[in-house]
Amino acid sequence: MIQVRVFDHEHEKDLEQDMNVFLEKLDEKKLVDIKYNVAVIPEEEEEEQIYCFSAMVVYRA
Repeated sequence: MIQVRVFDHEHEKDLEQDMNVFLEKLDEKKLVDIKYNVAVIPEEEEEEQIYCFSAMVVYRA
C-alpha cells in the first residue's frame, strides 16, 4: 500500500529536522518520492512575508 506523510513549517530548518526524524525510521527501500513546495504570503499590515515550507513523502507501507 502507498501512503503519504505531509510536513508543513514556517521555517525551512524545522521542516528539515522533522523530515529527517521521519526518514531515519523509514527503510530506504520503502521510499517512493519526496515533493517539496514553498509558498510566500505577503502580510498586508506589515512589509514582511510569511513563508510556508512543505513537503510530502510518498512511501510504501
